[in-house]
Amino acid sequence: MAWNPREIMKELEKNIKEVGKERPEVQAFLEFTGKLMAPSALDLKTKELISVAIAVYIKCKYCIVTHVYNALKAGATEDEIMEAALVAVQFGGGPAISHCVTLVNESIKEFAHEFEN
Repeated sequence: MAWNPREIMKELEKNIKEVGKERPEVQAFLEFTGKLMAPSALDLKTKELISVAIAVYIKCKYCIVTHVYNALKAGATEDEIMEAALVAVQFGGGPAISHCVTLVNESIKEFAHEFEN
């Protein structure tokens, strides 16, 4: 695997903090995201599964890793995450399946043990 999910997440967190110190709009975006992901008509797990699918479709490695992690944390199973990711393949074709079988799969392997019951 060319990408390490944990390192990708660390890189994103480091850069959010760094840029966020100088750019208040970064913090505003994070606050907006936090409010948007709060349970409402949809619970957090469902929102994270949707986010996994969208991340695969748009082929964003940072989004994939973050939302697989967050989906696991919200109680999603490995099968639910992979199924959500594979739904994106219907719209994203070859590039989406590539991300699904590589980065989604590796992110599940990397993080799932942290959230096992």
